Amino acid sequence: MSKKLTNYFFIFSLFIFVFGVGFKLGEYKTKKSSLPNQIAPLITSEPKQKLKEVDFNLFWDTWNKLEEKFIDKKKLDRKKMFYGAIKGMVASLGDPYTFFLTPDENKQSKNDLEGKFEGIGAQLGLKDNRVIVVAPLKDSPAEKAGVRAGDFINKVDGKDTKDWTLTQAVSQIRGPKGTKVTLTLQRDKKEFDLTIIRDEIKVKSVELSFEHKKDCQKDCLQVAYVKINQFGDNTNDEWDKAVFEIKNQWQKKQIKGLILDLRDNPGGYLESAVYLASDFLPFGAMVVKQESTTGFNQQYKVIRQPNLIGIPLVILINKGSASASEILAGALRDHKKAILVGEKSFGKGSVQEALDLKEGAGLHVTVAKWILPNGDWINSKGIEPQIKIENNVKEGDTITREDDQQLEKAIEILLK
Repeated sequence: MSKKLTNYFFIFSLFIFVFGVGFKLGEYKTKKSSLPNQIAPLITSEPKQKLKEVDFNLFWDTWNKLEEKFIDKKKLDRKKMFYGAIKGMVASLGDPYTFFLTPDENKQSKNDLEGKFEGIGAQLGLKDNRVIVVAPLKDSPAEKAGVRAGDFINKVDGKDTKDWTLTQAVSQIRGPKGTKVTLTLQRDKKEFDLTIIRDEIKVKSVELSFEHKKDCQKDCLQVAYVKINQFGDNTNDEWDKAVFEIKNQWQKKQIKGLILDLRDNPGGYLESAVYLASDFLPFGAMVVKQESTTGFNQQYKVIRQPNLIGIPLVILINKGSASASEILAGALRDHKKAILVGEKSFGKGSVQEALDLKEGAGLHVTVAKWILPNGDWINSKGIEPQIKIENNVKEGDTITREDDQQLEKAIEILLK
């Protein structure tokens, strides 16, 4: 069975994984396939009639002149030049969602969807323009080394982190499995060094907890809260486990409803968006449809029995919610199964096919667009929530539970 996936640009969410999460925005993988055996002949011969209008002598003339004239011969990496030429060809189409991936980039893209990264396994934020540990992941190298939530990271391998962005922090702390990084941490007023050996980190795409209003002290009414980080390889299995617990709590009347947090979720597999939507919609309901310029249109409908139909549902979205996240939120909104709270979503409505090429390289090509059940094409427009609310956080800080007005509003709606 083929999978549809969402492509990734680099964005930063509520927290940023130190092991280098490359989040993706809006691409479906319509099938796994590979091109014919050769890539190089495209620049040495004319395998197709259309190429007769292109004189590749200019390409080779430029290549040869670079090798002959360029001052720094050490920078003449032929493989890099070759990949660069392909990237330039693809980029000339002017579509940001159609792009070429080198073998390393293609491998990383697939690892992202598997939830696999290499690093120390911590969530970073900013507080008063300082890099802070939001939380070490369970059983991660960071946790085992003694890193705690609230630790400030003052230095990385001796480099002062003052005025660093989260991007800088991630790039310096992430790294291959087996390598070391030394963090200078500040806990309370004490500063100390920790050397951590990086490892492969497995990140959950579905996280379940139970929340209540922050000002409640005793006998608090609760709601189920599910954070979906992306729609990856393990999302459906992790979702099923969460649904089992949510359904049990709902039937026992121990929760008043469910919050799906899709904020800063850049997408993933289309099948996962349809799968999750299927737990709230009746059999046969349309989740999304795909329209192609070639005339091949397809509808994606619910094909299984729902487990959570009827449960009060609020979905949190923001400008980082894209593609598969927008499909899920939009479909449940259109079928009047959920109230959307937060900010307008990203607006990614085109469909890409992800192809595997020779030597492990990859090519993502825009082939169609997707439409929500009510007929909306949200590309560049996004989805407007029914209840608009922004989180007001001090500049230079990362949001905390205490600051999260969007989550608090969602809980308030379910507890009415």
